[in-house]
Amino acid sequence: MSQLRIATFNLLHGQPLAPDGAPRPYPADAGGPLAEAVAALDADVLALQEVDRHQSRSGGTDQAAVAAKAMGAADWRFAAALHGRPAPVAGWVPEPSVPGGLRVYGPGDVGDGAPPSYGTALLTRLPVRHWRARRFAPAPFGLPLRVAGRRGLTPVPDEPRAALAAVLEGDHGPFTVVAAHLSFVPGWNMAQLAGIRRWIADLPQPYLVLGDFNLVGAVPRTVLGGATALERTAPRARVRVRELRAARRARPALAEPRRRRVREPRPRLQGWYDLARTPTYPSHRPAVQFDHVLAVGVPRAAVGPAAAPRAAVSDHRPLLVEVSL
Repeated sequence: MSQLRIATFNLLHGQPLAPDGAPRPYPADAGGPLAEAVAALDADVLALQEVDRHQSRSGGTDQAAVAAKAMGAADWRFAAALHGRPAPVAGWVPEPSVPGGLRVYGPGDVGDGAPPSYGTALLTRLPVRHWRARRFAPAPFGLPLRVAGRRGLTPVPDEPRAALAAVLEGDHGPFTVVAAHLSFVPGWNMAQLAGIRRWIADLPQPYLVLGDFNLVGAVPRTVLGGATALERTAPRARVRVRELRAARRARPALAEPRRRRVREPRPRLQGWYDLARTPTYPSHRPAVQFDHVLAVGVPRAAVGPAAAPRAAVSDHRPLLVEVSL
C-alpha cells in the first residue's frame, strides 16, 4: 500500500508572522514564504483555507496556484466563497462585477485577470476522477474574536464558506477527500459539517475530511458519526414505524393489556476518527486544535506519524499525517 502525506493548512492569506505571532510585512515576492511553507510539507494531498486570489493585501498572488507549483500538484481547485476585498475593520466589500455565489478556478484559469476573491483550495499529486464544490451561507450573526495585529476582541461578522471534494485514484482504488473551512459560530459549523457528510454520501469510501472546522475535541468526529448513523437508520426506522402502526390497527380492542413502551436502542456513533490529535492554534504557542484530518474506512493500522510543524506564515500550524491507502 502506498504511503501518502495528507495535510491541511489555514493560510491566514499567507500572512508572514514573527516568532511571537505579530504580523510581518510581505516581502517583495509576496508568494515566496507561502511557497516555502508548502514545499516543506511535501504533501501528496493538501487542503488550504483562507486562501487569497488576486488580493492587494497579499501582493495580488494567486495563492492556490503558488501552492500547487510548490508541491508539484498534478491537479487542483480553488473554490471562491466570495469575491471582493477585505473591509478596513472586519467583513468584506463585495465585488460588484461578479454575481454572488460560488466560483471554482483550476489550473486553466491561472492569469485570467479575474477580480479578487477568497476561499478554500484542494491540491493533489494524484489523478482525480471527479471534482465537486459547494458554498455555505454565513451565519446571521458574528462573534467578538481575537484578530492578528489587533488588541483585545474585534467584532467579526461571519462570512460565506466553501468546501471542495475530490475522488482520487489511489494504488488500490478510489477514495474521497474533502477540504473545508467551517464557520466560527457554534452550532452553525456543526450543521455545515453534517451537511458535508450528506453531500458526499454518493462518493466512494474511504473518506478523508480535512480542514479548519473551528471545532475542538471529539465534536467533529461525533457530528460526522451522527450524520452517518442517521443516514443508515432513517429508512429502517420509517419501515419500523409503519409496521408498528399497522400492527396496532390490526390488534383487537382490549385483546391484551397495555404494555410499557420499550425504547429502541440508539444507533452507535462509530467509524469516524481523528488521524492526528495535536494543537494547531495559535501557531507561535499552540493550545487548541481547530484543524483536523478525519477519516472513515481507513484502518487505524494504516495511519502513520503526524506532525504540526511551525511555518513562517499564518496563525495556524499545518497538520500533516501519513496514511497508507
